[in-house]
Amino acid sequence: MTSFEFPVTERTRTLLRLEQLYQRLAFFISQDEPFQHHAALMALFEVLEAAGRTELKSELLQELERQKQSLESWRESPVIEQNALEQILDEIELTSQRLLEHNSRFGQHLRENEWLMAIKQRSVIPGGTCQFDLPSYHLWLQGPLAQRRADLLRWAAPLMPTAEAAAILLKLLRDSGKHFSYVARRGAFQQMSGGKVVQLIRIAYDDALAVVPELSANKYALNIRFIDAGTGEGRPRQVEQDIDFTLTSCKF
Repeated sequence: MTSFEFPVTERTRTLLRLEQLYQRLAFFISQDEPFQHHAALMALFEVLEAAGRTELKSELLQELERQKQSLESWRESPVIEQNALEQILDEIELTSQRLLEHNSRFGQHLRENEWLMAIKQRSVIPGGTCQFDLPSYHLWLQGPLAQRRADLLRWAAPLMPTAEAAAILLKLLRDSGKHFSYVARRGAFQQMSGGKVVQLIRIAYDDALAVVPELSANKYALNIRFIDAGTGEGRPRQVEQDIDFTLTSCKF
């Protein structure tokens, strides 16, 4: 099955962007080549920008606390696996503590590193990190693998509580999903929402179909169009065939 996730709220949009950036950061740090570690550093700079809002930390802490209180109400419930419940509650508590431990502005240790900020400034210029532009950076990239990875991990470590908070909240949100099967007649589907607000919508369909969904949603209605996923030549067109798909609505 091919699946797409669509954030309905700005907070969910931020969480999904952070998830993607942190996944890319972790992947490239785990690799060995200099160009891959350059990509890791670029991902680190993107995380710095994406999570740099001063209110993000408090929003994450508030949402973690809200989820903790909601989950605690399920203690002793016979329909809930208690070990799993205690595990997620422990994760929420530990992540909240780790977020609170960092009193400075998110990524302040990176902003105070003049060498890194010089690389960040040059990175917005196409080809701006060539060896003749940043000879010390070129020397670092050509240095020992173990040292490069250790540096990247050290720079990333203070940012990781935000990644952990985003991962917990997205897991809880996705686990709340309710699945329904529908058919988009001639590639179009509409459903009235009745004032119900969700945070995340997932659409899944047969991966043999060369289509992509376009979605618009609010508390009044949900509209989905399936567009021909051609090579990009010409204007994208709505398909004429019926599309069977699964719709998953997620809300806390």
